[in-house]
Amino acid sequence: MQPYAYWLDNVFGVGEKTASRLLEMWQDPRAVYEAEEKQLAGVVSGTRLQALVDSRKRGGPEKAYARLVEKGISFVPFYHPDYPRRLFDIPDRPFAVYVKGKLPEDERPSVAVVGARQCSEYGRYVAEQFGDCLAAAGIQVVSGLARGIDCISQQAAASRGGDTYAVLGCGVDICYPTSNNRLYRDIQCKGGVLSSYPPGTQPRAGLFPPRNRIISALADVLLVVEARQKSGTLITVDMALEQGKEVYVIPGRLTDRLSDGCNRLLKQGAGIALSPEDLIREVMQLEEKKCGRAMQWEQNIRNTAEAGIESCGTDERGGNPQGNLTRLTDREKQVLDILELTPLSIEDICARMRDRKGIKDVSLRDMMHILLSLVLHNLAEQISGSYYVRRKAEFGEE
Repeated sequence: MQPYAYWLDNVFGVGEKTASRLLEMWQDPRAVYEAEEKQLAGVVSGTRLQALVDSRKRGGPEKAYARLVEKGISFVPFYHPDYPRRLFDIPDRPFAVYVKGKLPEDERPSVAVVGARQCSEYGRYVAEQFGDCLAAAGIQVVSGLARGIDCISQQAAASRGGDTYAVLGCGVDICYPTSNNRLYRDIQCKGGVLSSYPPGTQPRAGLFPPRNRIISALADVLLVVEARQKSGTLITVDMALEQGKEVYVIPGRLTDRLSDGCNRLLKQGAGIALSPEDLIREVMQLEEKKCGRAMQWEQNIRNTAEAGIESCGTDERGGNPQGNLTRLTDREKQVLDILELTPLSIEDICARMRDRKGIKDVSLRDMMHILLSLVLHNLAEQISGSYYVRRKAEFGEE
């Protein structure tokens, strides 16, 4: 079926909606290819019908599809089991996506980071910090490989060894802008380059707004770092809101024109991202709700505070760390036993779990959930980025 679906997606003049309608009518792309002209005329007409008829005169789709595979490009139509579920949920889903590298994992949280192309040093610093910390927490970073905030956040995520995904406004075989060629290659090794446009499609202005819907759709949360009052970034924000996604914004100075769009979004009710740690916590909470495994963190906090009021061992946060030990799972107790007063990164903690405890099945995502639980139980503290320490009270030093 793949060669014929690829043919259908590449008929010039037949858009994604028409291709989807034809496939829904015949249930099989090969059946569309082999359908008689009068049958097709019952669904499409005019130039679209003529385009379908003419395209079948250029030879079988198998050879064209074989050339695509030789280029290392994967073709994933909407009925394929690997098609991203996040895209399937939006009303204007693309007929197919082309991929160099791999697709985002449906079960892992993801954040789209977008912002100004001509960013400030402040914006550069923030994009680097968030890209690095999100990757360290095992969160997928999605963006558009554009100059400025997009590529800075993606470079930081890739340098950390995390998975990052670039959605292009051209074919996946074309690096745009060309100045990001090295990052374009790196992303294919540590994530993937995606597009809904067939290979060979050159970048042009009209192709970028539609691709923005894919950036927002692939993410659980959209983070805006810098944006002017009239910015293309705000198109992505509008699409994210239409898709029901959470939008968080980096605040800026009132006199900074690069922050006008961000500050306006805050005034309109967008979430405020004051640190990578805050955003990661929000993402993980959304992930728990999405997976139907809510931890009821707010209730845990209230329970901890109530226990602290009744105990003479209450610390300054209102919780009793010793009392909270009874609330932990076995895995949480194992992680707590590894934490020290010296900050440890998530990677270090996972490595020590393997070396000391012989546990090899703890992923970064699982470790993030465990550490957040320990923080909420007042047994651990998140210091900077992805570094954690054990609460001093556990050592009898407070």
